[in-house]
Amino acid sequence: MRRGGGSTSPRDGGCDPALRFSGVVHRYRSLVALDHLDLEVARGETLALLGPNGAGKSTAISILLGLQRPQEGDVAVLGTDPRSAMASGKVGAMLQVGGGSGLPHGVKVGDLVAMTSRLYRRPAAVERTLERAGLTALADRQTHRLSGGQAQRVRFALAVAGDPELVFLDEPTVAMDVDGRRSFWAMMRGFSQEGRTVVFATHHLDEVDAVADRIVVMRGGTVVANGAASTIKAAVPTRRVRFASPGADPARLRELDGVDAATVRGSEVVLDSLDADATVRSLVASGVAFSDIEVTGADLEQAFVALTGDLVDARTVDDAVAGPVSGVQTGLVP
Repeated sequence: MRRGGGSTSPRDGGCDPALRFSGVVHRYRSLVALDHLDLEVARGETLALLGPNGAGKSTAISILLGLQRPQEGDVAVLGTDPRSAMASGKVGAMLQVGGGSGLPHGVKVGDLVAMTSRLYRRPAAVERTLERAGLTALADRQTHRLSGGQAQRVRFALAVAGDPELVFLDEPTVAMDVDGRRSFWAMMRGFSQEGRTVVFATHHLDEVDAVADRIVVMRGGTVVANGAASTIKAAVPTRRVRFASPGADPARLRELDGVDAATVRGSEVVLDSLDADATVRSLVASGVAFSDIEVTGADLEQAFVALTGDLVDARTVDDAVAGPVSGVQTGLVP
């Protein structure tokens, strides 16, 4: 897989970034959804966009899809304004839906993909789209007979039917089991290896770690972390000390030097420490019997919590005012 950098577009060979926010501000009355947001995504890059509810992700995606205009600042998508990029058919989107699959009832998968393809000026061949989405064997299956994971694959096929240069994915594996998620991202890697730009949001942080070239973490309408997963994890001072200790007392473990949190599951003990060396020395001096000790860096979940702090209230800017991004299933030509 290509990792970051300046890959050119598969269509026009341009060197402009796929996405660019420059000083973007967007408010809902007194609530600031985007606060002078600056962000670029290179062509051919796979980027994970993370943040708690109310971080500004939904507003940012809505602006990128041309559903809203920024109140201040500039936004460019594939070298033009978002609405022109959408109208060109170069942008596809797979967004969350409410109840059900979001697909028309009783339509064959192949027919639905074919109908969608006809809405684009320069679509991919239907057979190619079905292959990309792993749906060739399901082309004759009616939509109401699909599993949740299969329906997600169909929604992905509709998002890429126009052969887009850029695709947005919002919680794309929400209805999939572990095997389905693994298969989906293998398919997605193949798509990105063609030089396509992929921007996705997910709550499955293990997917982010395995798939993304780069991670952008948002909080309060601005970027608080931007880099590879390894870089973001390394910036968090917390280290994890793991060992076996039958009958360990969590209260006693929390008193060890440097320990921020202690978890005991059976004989397994996990300590989150701000000074792993001090914690190990304190553990040895405490007389607690232990074995199989291991010290590792922070995982992505720990880094995410450290960077974003406490989650905001349930009614947030994105959820209570902007609502979920809706109105676009694919980058259809108007």
